[in-house]
Amino acid sequence: MVTGGAGFVPSHLVDALLARGATVVAVDNFITGSKENVAHLAEHPRFTLIEADISEPLPSHTEALAKRFDAIMHFASPASPTDFAQLPLEILRVGSVATLQLLDRAHADRARFIMASTSEAYGDPLVHPQPETYWGNVNPVGVRSVYDEAKRFSEAATMAYHRFHGLDVGIVRIFNTYGPRMRPDDGRAIPTFVSQALRGEPITVHGTGEQTRSICYVDDLVRGIVALLDSGETGPINCGTEHEMTMRELAETIVRLSGSSSQVTFVPRGADDPEKRRPDLTLARTLLGYEPTVDPEDGLRRTIEYFATRA
Repeated sequence: MVTGGAGFVPSHLVDALLARGATVVAVDNFITGSKENVAHLAEHPRFTLIEADISEPLPSHTEALAKRFDAIMHFASPASPTDFAQLPLEILRVGSVATLQLLDRAHADRARFIMASTSEAYGDPLVHPQPETYWGNVNPVGVRSVYDEAKRFSEAATMAYHRFHGLDVGIVRIFNTYGPRMRPDDGRAIPTFVSQALRGEPITVHGTGEQTRSICYVDDLVRGIVALLDSGETGPINCGTEHEMTMRELAETIVRLSGSSSQVTFVPRGADDPEKRRPDLTLARTLLGYEPTVDPEDGLRRTIEYFATRA
């Protein structure tokens, strides 16, 4: 089972699992996911898409959900800056109620439970790069807290089931990821910059543009997630890339790669926006044999091409 299976990252994960012979049941309520992301799998004999809200009890009459799962991969949650303000209660519910229900199901099925956590667990970090041993610097009542704290609760719940029930679990902390199937209006930097560049509009960079992110192409991320699934490691384990760049550099790169005439402009910065983000990948390398391979310019070209076909 892959929750949020019609979302950006989970739909790519579904593709990878099917490619290696798994039977996959994707569950999504389409609050942010899109049926278009999995439309190419409509006739796939080992794929089932179920529309349901995993914060509610899963529909018991559905044959695909009645079977025992070998793995439950919890990737459902609105995850974009615009969602934090527009869907705060949904984010909190899917991080708490849904996580607990899925952990119960994993315990009943004796399934491996993979929890999609986030670099947001580190907040606005005071340690750089961020190792998994760093406890973070999170504002628990800020506008971003609904996502940060929901994921931190999910991690705590996952580890409680691991310790109390002996549940086989793995936690992956996902850093900034990009690629095809992102929502163009989700408020994240890359889809915003690409959409603006393709329309020839000013590129709106928040603040001075000197804040940094380490951007990871979705194919690299998915390879890391599958490696965690196979490994038996508990984690948390960071997954991303060390290709760190400023938001201004990112905007200028997208303008150049898209051949746009757009100019970079600056707008006020959002509350609690992290200053720096880069994962320490030591654990991912040593425990999972993980190494990102997609060059940022190559990944950005692919992403721009995807958005251009939908402009």
